[in-house]
Amino acid sequence: MLTIVERFVLLKEIVAEGRSVIPEAEINFLPPVTRMDKLACVGLNYSGHCKEQGVSPPETPVIFSKFPSNIIGPRDNIMLPPISDKVDWEAELAIVIGKKCKALNNDEGEECIFGYTVAQDITARDWQKSKRNGGQFLLGKAMDTFCPLGPAVVTKEAVCDINNLSVKTWVNGNIKQDGNTSELIFKPHEIVAYISQFMTLLPGDVILTGTPAGVGFTRKPPEYLQRGDVLETEISGLGRMRNKVL
Repeated sequence: MLTIVERFVLLKEIVAEGRSVIPEAEINFLPPVTRMDKLACVGLNYSGHCKEQGVSPPETPVIFSKFPSNIIGPRDNIMLPPISDKVDWEAELAIVIGKKCKALNNDEGEECIFGYTVAQDITARDWQKSKRNGGQFLLGKAMDTFCPLGPAVVTKEAVCDINNLSVKTWVNGNIKQDGNTSELIFKPHEIVAYISQFMTLLPGDVILTGTPAGVGFTRKPPEYLQRGDVLETEISGLGRMRNKVL
């Protein structure tokens, strides 16, 4: 029987050779981060997304929130709520905070980032900005299963250039979003510094940084997720998610 040290060495050799201990198809990938203190989001943070809505880029970050209970894994099912028939996709780069921070300047924001992962800011457009809830984002953004996250957290040191990553969404194999983080209006370190002016960020907190052009509600005619759809999300160097819609 192998000792713990021998098992660890063997696993390192297997990973280095690109082999898998267990077939990937047999693995149930859990969300890479759960039970964070904060799950914050930035709106209107890609130039193309502003343009497709006919709005001017914001002068300061637009901040709203989801809840940790909204998070599902990179292969879990998105459940369409019975109270909405306008559920939309939004591929997003997500920041994972690495250490406690407060009142940072822009130069300090990078120091508090542990890494990055892929997210979907699923949104019920008929509840976002709806007159029936006073024009607030929260209800349209924070329904159950509305935040697929994963497949892994990639440390910032392992990302070649966070400001030059492709961000893509497919629905049933048809590409819907094809953007790049170079379009971000507020960069990750600036977002972290800005939010830290208002609240203390803690290790494990997650911040979604906005979505590029190509969302469903701006299309002509508008498109929304339907039962049976397969939603795929990919950011270069960070991985790919595949979520069925039920």
